[in-house]
Amino acid sequence: MTSISIIGTGTMANAIAAVAERGNHDVQLLGSSDQGVAVTGDIVVLAVPHTAVDEIITTRGEQLAGKIVVDLTNPVDFATMDALVVPADSSMAAKIAAALPSAKVVKAFNTNFASTLAEGTVGPLQTTALIAGDDDAAKQSLTEVLTSGGLKVIDAGALKRARELEAIGFLQITLAAREKFAWTEGFGVIS
Repeated sequence: MTSISIIGTGTMANAIAAVAERGNHDVQLLGSSDQGVAVTGDIVVLAVPHTAVDEIITTRGEQLAGKIVVDLTNPVDFATMDALVVPADSSMAAKIAAALPSAKVVKAFNTNFASTLAEGTVGPLQTTALIAGDDDAAKQSLTEVLTSGGLKVIDAGALKRARELEAIGFLQITLAAREKFAWTEGFGVIS
């Protein structure tokens, strides 16, 4: 059994907690009012908007050392909803990895909507989590949690693939925002 700390209290945090709990893993949910509570999980999911990441790194950076840190952010320009706010040759996950050099950063969940994670399906398909990271053991630990919770996982490769995952997430968000499909739907993978 793996212990998971989820920093954030929104629908994504609750959906990821539901997946982990289905797999019988211990879950710690930490909200903004839990600043004094230590992070206890082996895996720490940053289930927050990209604009909150810097503060988390500043306040909890030492607690994240040596842990698997999962970035689910989509660094979308919230003012225009028309661009990513990271350089074209980078990603939010790369920024987090640079700020937390002793953590094992994995990109995951940013191509999923909360409802498809919670339900475990996208239409008739099993929900697929695309993950990327440079540490194979970290990706395997996260994969075991997700598959035990009923999801399918595809390893998209090294952390440099986070840029493409963020582009997929951005596309999915803009399509849902333009009502091309519902927030309860999304991209599925047939394999």
